[in-house]
Amino acid sequence: MTDHLRQALELAARGVPVLPLREGKGPFGNCHDCTENRCGGRPNMRSAGACACPRPCHGWAAASASADVVTSAAWTAAWRRAGAVAYHPGGAGLTVVDLDNADAVAWAREALPATRTVATTRGEHWIYLGTMQSSNGVRPGVDIKSLMSYARWLGPGEGQMIRLPETVTALPRYVVPAGTTAVSPMAPAAWSREVATGCRHTERYVRTGLDKGVAMVVGHREQGAASQAFGVARFLGARHQDCPGPCGLETLGGEIVAAAVSVGVPEPYARRAVDRGFAEAGVSVPSTQMA
Repeated sequence: MTDHLRQALELAARGVPVLPLREGKGPFGNCHDCTENRCGGRPNMRSAGACACPRPCHGWAAASASADVVTSAAWTAAWRRAGAVAYHPGGAGLTVVDLDNADAVAWAREALPATRTVATTRGEHWIYLGTMQSSNGVRPGVDIKSLMSYARWLGPGEGQMIRLPETVTALPRYVVPAGTTAVSPMAPAAWSREVATGCRHTERYVRTGLDKGVAMVVGHREQGAASQAFGVARFLGARHQDCPGPCGLETLGGEIVAAAVSVGVPEPYARRAVDRGFAEAGVSVPSTQMA
């Protein structure tokens, strides 16, 4: 028995669905009958089909917690050539926030509640109890792995696992890639040094604070998003009281407004809330008109 298979069986015994990964950390390719999804796909895939192939085809969708499946003849060849063990987070009732570099880890430590963490080759996995949609690139270097994805098993990690928070579930609905802004009906301009020539803060400091604030706003999907937008604007504005300016706060305000609108707040109401927040912080900000 290989070390990978032994580890897989230990996980399966705890109810964690597992699958072998080839060298290079990817799933093994589909068999001839399943190639290009000609079998129709498995029932748990996005396009559900009736495929019941006994081999580890379809990547995460084939993951199993059955010792009989994991040790079956159909999986044996894959285990002999396996380079790693993977598991299906969603099948284990988990969500993994995959932080792919040091900047992503730094952002998570500022923006997300602490939970169990596992060190990876380049960053960390933050593991929460609960499931959600999987989504890649929710922000630079950050992927969500849960219901329709796999994650490499890299050990049990450290820390107390907590319930999946709204600051994580909101991420796929408000994506902030590098150099752009969140998906919203208004497409606001992005904050940058070009619009903040008199700001005394680093871009990383400003973006981290903004991203954390945006996550708080979109976390109030049912009610309270406008009040949260007011609070975020007041907090961020206060950070810039001692700057010579300009700090581009109208651009930051535009992103806060966009976040509120993305969860249903009428744009004029969201803009008034943000303007009031900046005013209460004692900073002079042009109207947060959207680009």
